[in-house]
Amino acid sequence: MITNITGRHFDVTDAIHSYVEKKIAKLSNHYGRIAEIDVILEEEKLTQKVEIIVKTDHAQQFVVTETGEDMYGSIDLGVDKMERQLRRYKEKQHKHKGRSGTAQATNDYLDSLETPDA
Repeated sequence: MITNITGRHFDVTDAIHSYVEKKIAKLSNHYGRIAEIDVILEEEKLTQKVEIIVKTDHAQQFVVTETGEDMYGSIDLGVDKMERQLRRYKEKQHKHKGRSGTAQATNDYLDSLETPDA
């Protein structure tokens, strides 16, 4: 997993850099096929903006933008939003995989044809 942490109009300190890496490491727990994560930290007058872009193996891209007064708080909220997006996407994939309902209905139908009713 490649991580890029960039600051716009903002110098990324070692403390913020390590904090972002620590928070981003949790994202792979929710979706294991993450190829690259870009984090863009931006400072505008009194607001702090965090943009997180996650790229997966299947060319799927997730984007979250969070704005607040505190950089650490914005990072936390942005990572939480990204966790929710990844969790929802993984659940959606899991629900559609296999289509066991159709297979089960077919098996039940075939079983009913094999057993003659007396």
